[in-house]
Amino acid sequence: MNLHEYQAKEILSGFGVRIQRGVVATTADEAVKAAEKLTQDTGTQWYVVKAQIHAGGRGKGGGVKLAKNLDQVKEISSQIIGMNLVTPQTPKEGKKVHQVLIAEDVFYPGESEPKEYYMSVLLNRAKGKNMIMYSTEGGMDIEAVAEKTPHLIFTEEIDPELGLLPFQARNVAFNLGLEGEAFKEMVKFVTALYKAYIASDANLFEINPVLKTSDNKILAVDAKVTIDDNALYRHKDYAELRDTREERPIEVEAKAAGLNYVDLDGNVGCMVNGAGLAMATMDLIKQAGGEPANFLDVGGTADAARVETAFRIILKDPNVKAILVNIFGGIVRCDRVAQGIVDAYKNMGADIKVPIIVRLQGTNAEIAKEIIDKSGLAVHSAIQFQEAADKVKEVLK
Repeated sequence: MNLHEYQAKEILSGFGVRIQRGVVATTADEAVKAAEKLTQDTGTQWYVVKAQIHAGGRGKGGGVKLAKNLDQVKEISSQIIGMNLVTPQTPKEGKKVHQVLIAEDVFYPGESEPKEYYMSVLLNRAKGKNMIMYSTEGGMDIEAVAEKTPHLIFTEEIDPELGLLPFQARNVAFNLGLEGEAFKEMVKFVTALYKAYIASDANLFEINPVLKTSDNKILAVDAKVTIDDNALYRHKDYAELRDTREERPIEVEAKAAGLNYVDLDGNVGCMVNGAGLAMATMDLIKQAGGEPANFLDVGGTADAARVETAFRIILKDPNVKAILVNIFGGIVRCDRVAQGIVDAYKNMGADIKVPIIVRLQGTNAEIAKEIIDKSGLAVHSAIQFQEAADKVKEVLK
């Protein structure tokens, strides 16, 4: 589950991570009041107006601007709220901005020059360890840094049983070239950040930039946080932060129906049970000359109602030219799945306008094939993987 910047910062602050303070607003008038409150609380006279959408690169699309007085806060906020913001990470039509964060100016003059860094905390799946990745090149796309100056990216691998050790936090500060008070502040920042990552059951913390202010404070100017959906039962307050306006409507509908669905850009719809089989099915479609249009896992139950819901969701994608149903009958019997497919097909009638290939393997697979073949419906049955691939290739032609 992705969070907005202001939500992510609230979580970080709760664990002692110093942040760029701000107040969220949904209208231009609210933005002015937010700026006034921010001045009272922080003393700031300049304000950063930040569009709140689930995408990076907001500044490049005109979604982050500096306001030097309250009139500019109102003018800029009225421009950003309601706009379709296009960034390198949004769909081509962009995302509508429903709210802005009015944040304090942290690039104030002082005894030293402010300096931006990059930092993220994530899981290194290859090594089974958590990892802090950081760079002196903050404020830039980390992909560009990795491509052009990979020697400026550092990592600290953390044993999840031992946690972040003190010397590792010091390594981060040392590799970033800090000293004195800034060094101590960075050690505190890294320690608190890792604590927040573990305690919140996050998949990703990305802070870009981490800022060393002119008076040697270390704080998070931006924050991208992704929470593990499977851990939300332990964080009911986090679950309430979900903003479904930022998600694809079709994925929201699938989630409400208890289906695991991810929208893709291909032409062959996939209905499977199990993530591993889903990945294999997507490979199968690619080998047959098609492109998967989605990832849809119906789970351990595949009755008529569930199958019908899955069909309707897949068919909402106008790019779908065929549907491949690939079910392994372990817990669920193949014949029950086959009957569910037949019943769903009959219920939907004319709504199904693309060919359907059904591969059922496992318990009662032969009975299931017989049910499909005798249904009189325009459904192609298969038993072997290659047979299903051949049929996909055939119907696409």
